[in-house]
Amino acid sequence: MSDLNLRNIPSVDKLLNMPSLASAVLGLPRTVVLQAVRETLTMARQTLLAGGRVDISTEALLAAARRQAMQLAMPSLKRVINATGLVLHTNLGRAPLSRRAAERTQAILEGYSTLEYDVESGGRGSRYDHVADRLSRLTGAEAALVVNNNAAAVLLTLAALAAGKEVLVSRGQLVEVGGSFRIPDVMRQSGVKLVEVGTTNRTRIADYQEAITPETAAIMKVHTSNFRICGFTEQPTDAELCALAREQRIVLLDDLGSGTLLPLELGGWREPAVLERIAAGMDVVTFSGDKLLGGSQAGIIAGKQDCIAKIKKHPLLRALRVDKLTLAALEGTLLDYEIGDPKIDIPALRLLTRPVEEVKHQAEHLAHQLGAIRAKGWFAKAAPMQAQSGGGAFPAVEIASFGVRLTVEGRSINEIELALRSWTTPIICRLQENAIYLDVRCVSEEDMKIIRTACLSLAGVASE
Repeated sequence: MSDLNLRNIPSVDKLLNMPSLASAVLGLPRTVVLQAVRETLTMARQTLLAGGRVDISTEALLAAARRQAMQLAMPSLKRVINATGLVLHTNLGRAPLSRRAAERTQAILEGYSTLEYDVESGGRGSRYDHVADRLSRLTGAEAALVVNNNAAAVLLTLAALAAGKEVLVSRGQLVEVGGSFRIPDVMRQSGVKLVEVGTTNRTRIADYQEAITPETAAIMKVHTSNFRICGFTEQPTDAELCALAREQRIVLLDDLGSGTLLPLELGGWREPAVLERIAAGMDVVTFSGDKLLGGSQAGIIAGKQDCIAKIKKHPLLRALRVDKLTLAALEGTLLDYEIGDPKIDIPALRLLTRPVEEVKHQAEHLAHQLGAIRAKGWFAKAAPMQAQSGGGAFPAVEIASFGVRLTVEGRSINEIELALRSWTTPIICRLQENAIYLDVRCVSEEDMKIIRTACLSLAGVASE
């Protein structure tokens, strides 16, 4: 690389004022075009400095700046096709909303609402009242409260009920969830003192009894969510923990993580339903809104009236409160449970429980639709696959599924995967055994059309 090449890179002003650039990006703010030009020139310089080769002609740089400007003008948050087989995919937004939840959200975002207005009295209302009664009916809890996610629900609950005091947790339940968030870290931030009891694989009721001091405020159970401890294991029963908590007059908390409102069982693993946990005697149960419940991102706190009342008075609630769109989507989802058929109406539940024969038929249909690409060296074949729940639910449980196994002669499979991922509607799939796996468990009929169009286009086959 010579200094001459660097000196030959045109200035920002020269590119910015080229008529061909102005006409190509007509309608875009000057600030966006300016950023695109700067990023294009910076990338060219960095490539040359690294010893790489890049076309620094005015025409090439103008074309690159135009592409960058259009990219900057596009929304970053966009819909994708989930062909991974992971139903509650955290990176892809977890649970898709039901039609009713989407309609409720659309209705609320287009105008004003009764977010904190009481129509009957004409005075101020509470945003939490819109879903509290429904949550109580569906969980059997005396009261309920919603914050912005389950980590916030745990943080607020501990801060309100046990700040400055000890909270007992089994060593086998000190979990880390996605994004490196660890239960001990959340507890530390809440102002409580974590007291570990038992061992990783075995904790007995005697371990809790021996750890209780005058400074103990609560016992907390934590659902292990994304892993299992198998073999030589032991945990006290709910009845034992409830009896101990009542005897010692301390609070019994249950962090369910994912949390389901319906009894769900897959692959021999049964997820504990919130209703069952409340009935078992838990004082407070916390769980997510956008996992097995199938709604918007939220942290739900359900339990005894006196506990919820204390939590609602804590000043941290203001920082963790939910907005009107979250409440609208959550209310729509809860209506699906109350007046609809949740296993049909709520996408997450429907996708988790789809019969494998139905998924197989869909995969065979997609493979048939892709038959035309065989002439170009692309081979699409329906194949059995293993899907998973995701979202910290059903740990280590694989769900029988089907999809299309795609191989391509003469081209890198990584290149094809990148092209699918870069499609107008990104198609997110799996790479395995030098092939692309498109699991169709979470793929809609509209998604099928997009996958077909993308594959035909990438293979160089004209659409019919």
